[in-house]
Amino acid sequence: MNVNLHPKEGILFSAYLLFFVIHGVQTGVGIVGLPRIVFLEAKHDAWISVLVAGVLTSIVLWFIITMLKQYDSADLYGIHVDVFGKWVGNSLSIIYMLYMVGSFFIIFMNYIEIVQVWIFPNLATWQLALVLIFLTVYAVFGGIRIIVGVAFLSVVGTMWILVVAFVPLRYADFSHLFPIMNIGFGELLKGAKSTTLSMMGFELIMFVYPYVREKKKSMKYVQIANMYTTFLSAFVTLISIVFFAGDSLKATIWPVLSMFKIVRLPNLERFEFIAVSFWMLIILPNMCLYLWAASKGFSRVLKRKQKTGVWVFAILAFGATFFIQARYQMNMVTDLVAKSGFYAVICYPVFLSIIVLVKKWWTKRRNSHAKAS
Repeated sequence: MNVNLHPKEGILFSAYLLFFVIHGVQTGVGIVGLPRIVFLEAKHDAWISVLVAGVLTSIVLWFIITMLKQYDSADLYGIHVDVFGKWVGNSLSIIYMLYMVGSFFIIFMNYIEIVQVWIFPNLATWQLALVLIFLTVYAVFGGIRIIVGVAFLSVVGTMWILVVAFVPLRYADFSHLFPIMNIGFGELLKGAKSTTLSMMGFELIMFVYPYVREKKKSMKYVQIANMYTTFLSAFVTLISIVFFAGDSLKATIWPVLSMFKIVRLPNLERFEFIAVSFWMLIILPNMCLYLWAASKGFSRVLKRKQKTGVWVFAILAFGATFFIQARYQMNMVTDLVAKSGFYAVICYPVFLSIIVLVKKWWTKRRNSHAKAS
């Protein structure tokens, strides 16, 4: 396997679009339940935990981009082979592919659950799953530039939802935020860890990076995107804390959607129906990028056509929908992917980056000694 990819000039995209890619893939179904998940760990300081998670994510991104800069134009699959060799490297790549397929699966399954609870309670899971998967496959077949375009439209087309989020502030009780920082640092870190499902997605930079035209600007735009996602998530969490009375936030599964219920527009009594419908546009970049990255690995590791990989993973994900018959099963799968995501997204990239940096340093040192002798 070639370590460095050399994509054609025609499929490269500008570095500033990384802002839309990273923010688009970080913001998905996780954010609608984020305030409750973090509140269970960090109580009324949950919004601080989200900020801490953003800082940690920023540090991980620094490691990832620094690692990628050690190569001309490599993705994670190529780096695995360069660092660990063909067999071990490809084995690690297959494990990472499975994680990405799992992420792809829980994204659309959690969205389907939201649609069934809020709009169509009698809708069969497989019907909406089929629609979402075909939409994703169609976009992935268009290539990376089409996927980046989907991410751009997703971010721009849903920014108005942020304005609507200010409406619950009319009923806010800011006394719910006090006393600030009256929990231990351990609880804050637990709260930060619980944001994994909502913050993950930024790791896909390890697959998108070779297709960026001005690679030197990558660090700036991914950090800006992560900063924007962090403040958005912290803002939504803070609003949820001041809006819900007492511990009622603990009992509200999707607090963001529940807050939308108070929004009233002329001739539209159930605004949350609009929000849920638009959320499909928000999750689409997530699904596209995870399926594209996994199928790219299918092509590079198994030496098969990428389109074949797209269909294989899409069919596997669709088949898995028939095994989820109850909410507790969906919760188990989501928790499993979230826990594995913590290691795949936070721990492993930092570990791999350190190995790459040490190896590059050792190689340069050895070469300089060889020239001197």
